[in-house]
Amino acid sequence: MRHQEEYCEEVFRLSSALPVKEALGLPDGTIEDTKRFIQRVMEEEREGKTVPRVILNEESKLIGLTDLMFIDHQKNLVTLVLGLHYVFAGARVVNILSQKTQEKLPFIRLHVEAEFPEEHKALEKKEKQPCVLNVFCKEDFSNYLNRNDRLTILN
Repeated sequence: MRHQEEYCEEVFRLSSALPVKEALGLPDGTIEDTKRFIQRVMEEEREGKTVPRVILNEESKLIGLTDLMFIDHQKNLVTLVLGLHYVFAGARVVNILSQKTQEKLPFIRLHVEAEFPEEHKALEKKEKQPCVLNVFCKEDFSNYLNRNDRLTILN
């Protein structure tokens, strides 16, 4: 679901939890900082730079945030849903939980920093710290779905 300012208080509450705050390297913030964050990501989406989303559980309660970043239509990078070929999944080196979660996915290519040096450099610049770069490839995902009798990705 798209970001909305109505989620501000819950985003603030969840991101202020010490384990989350430490894992993401978030500074101490205020509810006003969270409002500015939500406004910024909504603007980045309007500009076509990112595709940010809130993650809701079965009861429509906010449980997380995600976003597709570094959309480059000329290189055909980022989202399978948009018919492109790659989705990057970066993680800060210090965020072991995120790395371990990504490693469990059967259709991910791990540590592709050498294969995609520009994207890796951009991620580390954005995060202002060392990061690992993983990637989902349309071909790998489609093969996974086909092997497991799932729906095929349509071009």
